[in-house]
Amino acid sequence: MLTNLQTRDVETLIHPYTNLASFREAGPLVLENGKGVWVYDTDGKAYIEGMAGLWCTSLGYSNEELVETAREQMAKLPFTHIFGGKSHDPAIELAEKLKEIAPMPVSKVLFGASGSDANDTQVKLMWYYNNAIGRPQKKKIIARIKGYHGVTVASASLTGLPANHTDFDLPIKNILHTSCPHYYRFGKDGETEEEFATRCADELEELILREGPETVAAFIAEPVGGAGGVTTPPAGYYEKIQKVLDKYDVLFIADEVITGFGRLGTMFGSEAMGMRPDTMSCAKAITSAYFPVSAVMIPEKIYAAMVDESRKIGTFGHGNTYAGHPVGMALGVKTIEIYQRDNIIGHVQSLLPGFWKHLDTLRQHPLVGEVRGKGLVAGIELVADKATKRAFDAKKTVGAKATSLCQEEGLIVRNLADTVAVCPPLIIKQDEVDEMFAKLTRALDRLEDHVRQAGLRDA
Repeated sequence: MLTNLQTRDVETLIHPYTNLASFREAGPLVLENGKGVWVYDTDGKAYIEGMAGLWCTSLGYSNEELVETAREQMAKLPFTHIFGGKSHDPAIELAEKLKEIAPMPVSKVLFGASGSDANDTQVKLMWYYNNAIGRPQKKKIIARIKGYHGVTVASASLTGLPANHTDFDLPIKNILHTSCPHYYRFGKDGETEEEFATRCADELEELILREGPETVAAFIAEPVGGAGGVTTPPAGYYEKIQKVLDKYDVLFIADEVITGFGRLGTMFGSEAMGMRPDTMSCAKAITSAYFPVSAVMIPEKIYAAMVDESRKIGTFGHGNTYAGHPVGMALGVKTIEIYQRDNIIGHVQSLLPGFWKHLDTLRQHPLVGEVRGKGLVAGIELVADKATKRAFDAKKTVGAKATSLCQEEGLIVRNLADTVAVCPPLIIKQDEVDEMFAKLTRALDRLEDHVRQAGLRDA
């Protein structure tokens, strides 16, 4: 029986990434407040937010410094824009800070409001840049199967997940997909991880040659995958990929929307994974998700081409109302200040032995086929048969049942098909890590009982 609040929700809202049919019966979990790594529903029940919201609330809930920063900026200058040459100090300061901490040379920063719009902008900039320098055929952008880059028309096209394409008439022209670097699922019998990484790079090169190097502009990748299942490339993968990109003059776009600002134990995931990107998208933890902000960081050669085109056309015809919003910019500055002042990256690194010890223990669970990830993000893939890696029938929705049982235990996680994702706020403490995994283990034990009693392992 739905509560009045749940009924109002069902009758008024469309929920992203939700089975809209079954949701009408189940209704929402309505959250009311949060503090630290904990959130509380309207009945006062406490949950560890084991997904940091949507991979984003790195500093946890109700951080008083961030709340006060937003209040002060709201009182001082609640809104202005940066169109037509206007500016303000928080935007300038955040752009300076991003240039300072970026893992590659950055000339300029282009702000937006979401990871999706940042990656959408990346597509436009690649096309714009190649038009500007006289290469109108070099327009194709290669993403990866099971990669996730957003939901706008262009960024959803980059996303390599069928549900983001089916009946949306996507992907659009000039978007291609290459191999997913997930060894557990796509490695061949007898193939080592290094051989698998080499094959992925070879398949990328074959795709570039098949399409024509003169037509391929860029390659985009997450350092570690997110919504595609926390896919984690094997060691040496990016080094091999980089050689292919260099060989054919293909730019490398790093999608750091999830992995930026400490998640992998470094300021940016590119550093942790040995990537050498040309451009970068970031969002989410840039403000600990307290305000919707994204940033595209670009090198001098792209900026110089933009200046030339602006001179020719009369303007740079791109941007949105909330790009450089003063409240978001002030929050971004304060958030990065906290990361650096409080040594959040050092704190993350101190947690990793305990975090991964729990995950290593879960590898032995009868339902767990693989545990993968890096830093404070992991994917726990549930399988019907550990020996053969046989997956459950998708219609049996085992992953969804796992997250439902976790919620009953007081833990919020997310299932990506039958992979359970864990991505807690970076401020989590060791005792809270222990409690989080205790809740998760209890839920998986209950799930094992459910699977056995319902005969869900039957092929």
